[in-house]
Amino acid sequence: MAGSGASDATHRPRFATSALVTYATSLTVAFVSLLNVLITARYLGPTGRGQVAFVQAIAGFTSTVGLLGIEQANVNLAGTHPAWRRALATNSLILAALLGGCCVAVVGLLAATVPAVGRGLPPGLLALALAAIPMLIARTYLVSLLDGDYRFWVSNTAALLSPLSGVVVNGALAVAGLLTAASASVTWVAGQTAGMLLLAWFVARRSVGFGRPDRRVARRALAFGSKAHIGRVANLGNYRLDQWLVGAIAGPRELGLYSVAVAWSEVLFYVPTTLARVQRPDIVRATPRVAARRVAAVFRVAMVLTLPGALVLILGAPVLCSGFFGPRFTEAAPALRVLALGAFGVVAVKLLGDALTAQRRPLLSSAAIGVGFVFTVALDLLLIPQHGGFGAAIASTIAYSAAGITAATMFVRVLRGEPGDLRPRAADLPALVGKLRGLLARG
Repeated sequence: MAGSGASDATHRPRFATSALVTYATSLTVAFVSLLNVLITARYLGPTGRGQVAFVQAIAGFTSTVGLLGIEQANVNLAGTHPAWRRALATNSLILAALLGGCCVAVVGLLAATVPAVGRGLPPGLLALALAAIPMLIARTYLVSLLDGDYRFWVSNTAALLSPLSGVVVNGALAVAGLLTAASASVTWVAGQTAGMLLLAWFVARRSVGFGRPDRRVARRALAFGSKAHIGRVANLGNYRLDQWLVGAIAGPRELGLYSVAVAWSEVLFYVPTTLARVQRPDIVRATPRVAARRVAAVFRVAMVLTLPGALVLILGAPVLCSGFFGPRFTEAAPALRVLALGAFGVVAVKLLGDALTAQRRPLLSSAAIGVGFVFTVALDLLLIPQHGGFGAAIASTIAYSAAGITAATMFVRVLRGEPGDLRPRAADLPALVGKLRGLLARG
């Protein structure tokens, strides 16, 4: 009941169950999202697809900059201070409006004074990207708040709304011959908004509810979040900023090609992202030694599951790009192959960096990711002017690898883990298969 403040932590689901369901949802979201990219890319071509990706990059990166780490604080504080959850919920909406408004003003001013910021993007699409920012911030805050209370199924459902609506609406418009970059961008924003409204409704009606705003809780959230925020922004430098830079420096067509490579490479993110989300509430509550042991075991599993996917991307890049998206996207294959080489860095940053934040070491996590950010920006500016999306792919892979090595080093030293515990073992895969078999048998 809303307002009860009761936590699902006392009835938390099994880790394996949560991980399996969340991963299945992530795969579904990935598949449906890829269908959406396929529809827009085939119908609009590289330039039109690039404009849609540009809108998403501007809104996604800017909203992440505006988060100020409140989403990280929501997970930790909801787990360690259950009585604060109602205030956290209300504070989240207020802060989303305030911080989002500031982001809109800054980027709007920047775009007006530096035209390259929105190069090749019609003014209406730039305005749409800016308008989406406060909503995206609120959505992220609410997801983290519910995840901290083990409500993964709600955020999973919300995550499905945007790609599903995209496939239905964009597919219908394409069949009717009416699909444009503007309509595809509006559909994306509408789907994200629907997800945010679902989360807000659940918090209000089925979860803790919205209580009185609390300045003391807000200060605690900002104090913790600001330490983790640097890392979150730096991490997104590999994921959204590089696309923004490709669009601004090389133009929408090159971004359209690169966005297809990125869409396929995102397969590498789903295993570590899912496991990091599901284990986070438990790691928040664990001692450092217990956390190190649990995270190391999960890291090994993630590597076992992710590396084969990277190999498939490398070998199948030509078919995945030109075969699925058409001959106009043949040039995306080399970038995809390079991006797949960053598999280790992706897994390490997602799991080991997140564990440091969960263990109240957000500055260390931010420092590790900051190493990658420095590589990203420096190499992007060096390589994109001459090599476009392929240069951005090289920069991204090097950056993720550097950040992953740094995160692994800090994880071992700070949480007193053993380096050998991070190395995949021959017994990991049979053990994983046995656990999944037992889980499915019980289901």
